[in-house]
This record gives sequence, C-alpha cells and structure tokens, in this order.
Amino acid sequence: MAYALVYWFSFRRHSTYRLAALGEAVSNTMFGFLRAYVLIALWQSRPGLGDYTVLDAITFSFLTQALIGPVQIFGGMDLTERVRTGDVSIDLHRPADLQLWWLADDLGRASFTLLARGFVPMAAGWLAFGILIPSPGRWAAFLPALLLAVAVSFALRYLVALAVFWIHDSRGVEAVMMVCSLFFSGMILPLVAFPGPLGTVANALPWSALVQIPADVYLGKRQGWELLGAYGFQAAWALALILAGRLLTRAAHRKLVIQGG
Repeated sequence: MAYALVYWFSFRRHSTYRLAALGEAVSNTMFGFLRAYVLIALWQSRPGLGDYTVLDAITFSFLTQALIGPVQIFGGMDLTERVRTGDVSIDLHRPADLQLWWLADDLGRASFTLLARGFVPMAAGWLAFGILIPSPGRWAAFLPALLLAVAVSFALRYLVALAVFWIHDSRGVEAVMMVCSLFFSGMILPLVAFPGPLGTVANALPWSALVQIPADVYLGKRQGWELLGAYGFQAAWALALILAGRLLTRAAHRKLVIQGG
C-alpha cells in the first residue's frame, strides 16, 4: 500500500505542471517531424535498410519521440540531488525500501508523461504521414515491452544517483549516461541501421531495451519466439541492474557524506 501511494502521489505531483507537459509534447512533436524527414531521406537512398520500410522509419521517429518522457532519455532522478544535499538521510530512515520507494515514484512519473506527452506526437504523425497504428493484439504485446523499458531506465538512473555517495558530483556520469542513452538506444538513429560489429554491440547493451526493442515490438518486427526473446532480454537487463542497485544501496548505507558538513 505504501508504494502504491508513492506511485499515486508521484503521478499527481507531475500532473501539476500541465502547461510544461504540453510544451514538452509540442517540442517532441516538432523534433518528430525533423527526424522523420531525415529518416525519409536515408531510407529513400537505402530502401529496405534493416528490414524497415520508409513508413516503418517514419513511425519509428514519432514513436520514439513519444517514448522520450516515459523512458526518461534526458535527465536523471530527484534522488541524485537528495544524495548531494544529504536529504537522502530522511529517505534512509523511512520504514520502506529505498529502491522500491524510488521505483514506485518513477513509475508514477512515467505513467503521467506517457499520457501527457505520448499521444500528441503519435497523433501528429498519423495525421501527417499515416504512421502505423497497431492492432489490439500488438498493443497488448507493446505494453509489457514499454514497462520493461521503464524498469531498465530506472535501474540505470538509480545507479547513477547512488554514485553520488562516492563521487559527490554526478554531472560527468550523467553526461556519459545521456550520450549512451541517445546513441545506443536508437533514439538518434534506429539500431537496425548500425553496420556490422557496431550494430551487434549496440543491440547487446542495456540501452537498446529503452527504445529499439519497444519500437520493434510496436512495428511487429518481433513476433513469436523473437518476441519472447525480446522480453527476456529486457527482463534480464532489468533484473541484473536492479540487483546491482540493491548491492550498491547496501554499500551506500555505510557511506553517507553530506557536502558542507
């Protein structure tokens, strides 16, 4: 019940800033058009690249813009600042698990951003280009992939936040994480367009679980055993990173330094 309340209050807190959410949705939509035209030029010059059609590439562009908020490609967690200022000491004294508390908080944030920022880019893409809208069955397959993507995203950002217990300034780590999230997730360019060993490595890294795999499921590129394999890949990375977060949380309990005191 405690974590359900954390989820609900996180959802309500983020829903307070409706105008900001609308502005972000419009911005995501505009970048969706810019990316769409870049991908159109690429796929017209290289038809069938990565088994994508031009319409697949356009759909990928608007879908990934809709996913920016839920999987939090940009930005970190409020926990990072709480560790830096020492306010995390309050969190550690709560009768609740620190990692589960922030997971519930992040799920509330992701739920609101999906509703507030996800539909506008998709609607604009459908009106302008007639992007692919999947069947109910494919929607049902896409939602678990999206949930697992949020879980992997949380686990990565949670590790970055905990790193502040030791390094005290997370800006460098956050910058590296953002570059990796943009490049290796498929946010800048679909990973199917990456050549040879680079594509193999990029698809094996956890960031591919954030954007590329949910997009492939949405587009129907993963079906049958491949779909189960995609879920397994995401779940394995989520479990491994969450377990790493639990181990680091235990170490952090013994390593609390408040800057300035």
